[in-house]
Amino acid sequence: NNLSIFEKNLQMNFIQELKWRGMIHDIMPGSEEQFQNEMTSAYIGFDPTADSLHVGNLVQIMTLLHLQKCGHKPIILVGGATGMVGDPSGKSKERNLLNEKTLTHNLNSVQKQLNQFLNFDCGANSAEIVNNYSWFKNFYFLDFIRDIGKHISINYMMSKDSVKSRLETGLSFTEFSYQLVQGYDFYWLWKNKNCKVQLGGSDQWGNIVTGTELIRRIGEGKTYAVTTPLIKKADGGKFGKTEEGNIWLDKTKTSAYKFYQFWLNISDEDAKNYIKIFTLKNENEIKQLILEHENAPHLRLLQKAIAEEVTIRVHSDEDLKTAIKATSILFGKSTKEDLKSLDEYTFLSVFEGVPQFNINLADLKLDVADVLAEKTNIFLSKGEVRRMIKSNAISVNKEKISQNFQFEKIDLLSGKYILVQKGKKNYYLIIAS
Repeated sequence: NNLSIFEKNLQMNFIQELKWRGMIHDIMPGSEEQFQNEMTSAYIGFDPTADSLHVGNLVQIMTLLHLQKCGHKPIILVGGATGMVGDPSGKSKERNLLNEKTLTHNLNSVQKQLNQFLNFDCGANSAEIVNNYSWFKNFYFLDFIRDIGKHISINYMMSKDSVKSRLETGLSFTEFSYQLVQGYDFYWLWKNKNCKVQLGGSDQWGNIVTGTELIRRIGEGKTYAVTTPLIKKADGGKFGKTEEGNIWLDKTKTSAYKFYQFWLNISDEDAKNYIKIFTLKNENEIKQLILEHENAPHLRLLQKAIAEEVTIRVHSDEDLKTAIKATSILFGKSTKEDLKSLDEYTFLSVFEGVPQFNINLADLKLDVADVLAEKTNIFLSKGEVRRMIKSNAISVNKEKISQNFQFEKIDLLSGKYILVQKGKKNYYLIIAS
């Protein structure tokens, strides 16, 4: 039965799929043959230091998605134990260590997000989640250094780039020992789950190779490693970071609108790269899209294709519709009904950073010029308000207003907001309470 699933997908070569998508950085000899010869279990470790994954994790999640599509079994290792230690790779300083309660909450949240991408109930190649705390919690320190530590020399551990780069600034024994702990994860999965490949980002190569070395020395086994390149932006900036910080997959941390906007705003050069990495479109579809994009770059076809597919996969069809509607409210034509249809969280997300003014509910009974000039200072004077109304340049909740306009409680969005627009691009938010 295992073979039938694998054979059905044999025409889809996992390594070739990653290669044309630009998703391979390092590959251990024999890895491609391993995937071609049999249905293979492969794993990636995820850091549980937050209760949500972010777009920086998407490369690894997509790697697992391709792995499963090609008939292999994805194993997701969430580091309940290693989250208490801290990996020095790619870090300039020691990170905060977490307690067990926080880690458990984070692990449960991360698992829900992975359900959006991977099939956990499809037979032999179902995705599986393991937590390394389950095999480390009863492992005594003396047993670990006696049974595992003796197999890897200090010279070997010191030769790793992740260690060498930190020697000048300082590296604790805790972080130094991380590669042994991660190496043991691979050994445990090889021994107990027949896992033969570890996947990860290129900064993990040293840790992964330590695992293959442990398996060779302790179990005389042969295992493999494949890493993806670290994704960078064409301008050299860090992918997935904005001025506000990470773009999270949890919409209570990053709204679906902001998530959609993140992909919509990537550069043309980045879009040609990201369409291969973050969507499941095939090579011909992507070539065609790039061609259409180059013929009319102002339409941002590549960015829209990425934004739509990734938003649906991470969130839902409904969230995509909301994000598109919210985008048209800010950048295109929309109506008062469109504005009213947004939930408060999305509404505030769209108009984040817009100048805000607080008034009392009773102030709504005042003349419109009094509200916009004296109660809020949106305009310099009541005369300016009247002149701009006359020239049809003021909108309230996306509708142009006339001289005899009067604010009403019914105008309040989510029961407390009024959106004022001066000209085409200047928005202001009145909060009545």
